[in-house]
Amino acid sequence: MLDSDLGLKRSLGLGDVTLYFVTACSSLQWIATAAAAGPSALTVWVIGAVTVFMPLSVCTVWMASRHPEQGGMYVWADRAFGPFTAFMSGWTYWTANLPYFAGLLYFAAGSALWIGGGGKHALDASPIWFVGFALSALAFATVLNVFGLHISKWISNAGAWARCAATALLIGLGIAAWLRFGTATPLTARSLRPGLTLEDLIFWAAIAFAFAGPESASFMGGEIRDPRRTVPRALAMAAPLVLFIYMSGTLSVLVSIPYQQTNALYGVMQAVDHVGGRLGAAWLVPLMALLTVLTCLGSAGAWLGSVARIPFVAGIDSLLPKAFGRLHPRYGSPANALITQTAIAMVLTVMGQAGTTVKGAYEVLVNLMVITQMIPFLVLFASAIKLAGTPRVPEELRLPGGRVTVVATAALGVLSTSGAIVLSLVPRADDPHKLLSVAKVVGMTALLLAGGLAIYVQGRRRQQRAWRAAAVRA
Repeated sequence: MLDSDLGLKRSLGLGDVTLYFVTACSSLQWIATAAAAGPSALTVWVIGAVTVFMPLSVCTVWMASRHPEQGGMYVWADRAFGPFTAFMSGWTYWTANLPYFAGLLYFAAGSALWIGGGGKHALDASPIWFVGFALSALAFATVLNVFGLHISKWISNAGAWARCAATALLIGLGIAAWLRFGTATPLTARSLRPGLTLEDLIFWAAIAFAFAGPESASFMGGEIRDPRRTVPRALAMAAPLVLFIYMSGTLSVLVSIPYQQTNALYGVMQAVDHVGGRLGAAWLVPLMALLTVLTCLGSAGAWLGSVARIPFVAGIDSLLPKAFGRLHPRYGSPANALITQTAIAMVLTVMGQAGTTVKGAYEVLVNLMVITQMIPFLVLFASAIKLAGTPRVPEELRLPGGRVTVVATAALGVLSTSGAIVLSLVPRADDPHKLLSVAKVVGMTALLLAGGLAIYVQGRRRQQRAWRAAAVRA
């Protein structure tokens, strides 16, 4: 579908796209996950940047320079492997982001409990609270996106600024804690060395997902001013800030509170509560909670707007009911697509929570989004390798090392994403419902893939019948 068909305007400039990358590619959610893994997480962040973020960025920028038309990963997969692979790439990328919203908003729900002050809260193990918050926040972000990107971009931008403010606050408290009380978690050469136990390797899979995002802007090429120049420049400016947010935020949590006392849902707020109380600045706890919630809402808003456009540029809309592709008559946004994906995300939220604890549900959602996200990444990297063997085009970006660099980074990406998929199938040692957790992850992944296959087959049959009928009339 053409940009004009969507009623879109090129409303995103360099600053907007840079803030979009900061919002989409970083999250305090993963800082808490990293801090709970201990000091070695600092080293793992660097490894993740090299093995996931760099390959994604290099391959995305290079292929976007060759094929800048809106469609991104779908267009590249179509040119490399044909329409079926392209459809499944677009489908899995679209559906992969749906459990992400639930996991992200579970983290926001946990942080929101600290707005009233520190300490243990009566709702911190309440499925009703977490599910209810996630569903309400999804509805709010969806409504903003229905109004169009010129409206929803403000929550994305606000989320980016809130993330910077929250990181600055976290760093400031970390420095104060280190100077006043020393580091709560010993930082030594040995503790910084990544472990190779199963529990350590499971954590690596989450870090692979944490760096996802560089590829997503390619689906909004029609709404970015001069995307060939804007996307690489914005990514170059955002990349160091993303890594800084992750590493400095993780370090601040580690020096503030022993990592054994943190967990993936509350780690950031636990650190702020602990240090704020010791410094006599308990008022910082609700402030940090508000900033954290805002960053999560910003991320949800940014990803909802980007993901909703995938069906249109990936051809999915032509294989779905016609109502799916209708635009809002006033705002020109893909309103039905937004509502549909939100409804699916809500169902996944409820399914993830069923029969388990809040912590168990959160880990199921994280593992599900890692696996489903890595599948289209495998196609992306394979497409880069395949297209690297085709003739050059005039506008192709010239990278240091040429196409050898593209192939090498893509191969590295294949290895890292394949490993992340395997590790996401392994339940954590403290999971009280290991078999149920694995069954949920495998079952929901299979359901999403089977749904895409069924839609493709039925859609192609309808198209063939329509072509035959047109041929008869002619």
